[in-house]
Amino acid sequence: MANLTTNITEILILLFILITFLQSGIDKAADWNGNTGWLKDHFSETILSGVVPLMVGIIMIIEIITGILAIAAIFQIIAYNEPSFGLYTCVLACVTLLMLLFGQRIAKDYAGAFTLTGYFVVSIFGVYLLS
Repeated sequence: MANLTTNITEILILLFILITFLQSGIDKAADWNGNTGWLKDHFSETILSGVVPLMVGIIMIIEIITGILAIAAIFQIIAYNEPSFGLYTCVLACVTLLMLLFGQRIAKDYAGAFTLTGYFVVSIFGVYLLS
């Protein structure tokens, strides 16, 4: 229990990442056609228009891996006070968000790109705390 209270900030950040990324990845898998259809339209005027399904698949897999890694990280912190999986989780979350930011900027969806900032701040703060 001491590891829980000592590392509560890190655990809350990892729970945030877990919920955000696992839900997003599962949503992409559950509504593949809806997501790819919307994104094909979103990227229709860009250099990425021909690779939307590939991009969605890559992002989906990375989001699910990030969510699963967050579960392992929370367990490791609580059970062993070991932060390494937490650091890997936060770094992977940051990389994923940078990929999403790149796509939003290419699509000239500046409002969408801006909304990623909050997620990135939480994730990069997790990197800071866990490194």
